[in-house]
Amino acid sequence: MQHITLGQSDLRVTPICLGTMTFGEQVNEADSHAILSHSLARGVNFIDTAEMYSVPARAETFGATETIIGNWFAKNPGARQKLVLATKVAGPSRGMPWVREGKGMTSADIIASCEGSLRRLQTDVIDLYQIHWPERHVPAFGTLYYDPAKETSQTPIHEQLETLAKLVKAGKVRTIGLSNETPYGVHEFVRLAEQHGLPRVATVQNPYCLINRTWENALDETCHRLNVSLLAYSPLGFGLLTGKYDEHAPTDAGAPQGARIARYESVRKQRWGRPESLAAARRYNQLARDNGLTPTQMALAFCYTKWQVASTIIGVTSLAQLDEDLNAWGTTLSPEVLQAIDAIRWEVRDPAL
Repeated sequence: MQHITLGQSDLRVTPICLGTMTFGEQVNEADSHAILSHSLARGVNFIDTAEMYSVPARAETFGATETIIGNWFAKNPGARQKLVLATKVAGPSRGMPWVREGKGMTSADIIASCEGSLRRLQTDVIDLYQIHWPERHVPAFGTLYYDPAKETSQTPIHEQLETLAKLVKAGKVRTIGLSNETPYGVHEFVRLAEQHGLPRVATVQNPYCLINRTWENALDETCHRLNVSLLAYSPLGFGLLTGKYDEHAPTDAGAPQGARIARYESVRKQRWGRPESLAAARRYNQLARDNGLTPTQMALAFCYTKWQVASTIIGVTSLAQLDEDLNAWGTTLSPEVLQAIDAIRWEVRDPAL
């Protein structure tokens, strides 16, 4: 895998990133360390985490993933220098009072969150520091519509950028990014940064997969023209695009019991748990099999080869899953398969938006 540059930054990363939100909930510390070591040995130089992980978010596991990664760094002194490390500051609490008090994301909140992440990760600098979701009200995590009446913004984007600039100037953050953003948000962050000489966002981390291609409805042009890179998360649609739910839905007696969408009701209530998402995934999975591919191979190859994607974030719970996802690199999809994918999307659109 050749390394690619994120946005206009100096960060050079592999086109596959190891996501870690399962560490501390589905995956214990010892197994998490094994996955981190194997990922690095396989050539992946990019890992992503967040202060609110592991998932599903609970007060008891807040910060657990960062702590596990920090302990791995302590046990492997040379590993930190080989990796581009990304983490995220949580936006307004969204019903998680253990993240912070109040409904906003103030300058003091951002600084305190960064300091907490640095301590847990046992590092002096975060290479890519991302805002996990916008401070302002936007449709995200399965919400369909923007509603001005729900606006509760307290910290303007300019003030957020000024705070992030302080962290960059202090040497605690190298580059900044966004997550779960909209075209308006990306434009405003870039416009204000250029207008006021503040750090420019290099990346946006948003969902992108066969059952959620909403990125292609405006954000792809926005980020292409502004030179902001997409970090695609949930490329396997929370497991729906692996085929493991093709015979039994997550709530069926015969469904895989260890999977997140099967174990956690809170996950099933989100976009990935919609019946329409499962129905669409089953169609894509059958298309893969009809063309001599596994569902996982086709779903990942779709992300790995799209011009819109800079790096694809894979989340795993075992070494076997890690190898399967990494081995899908290099898989190409024929024009006929891509046409068939688009034909399915024309019918089902984006059920997991």
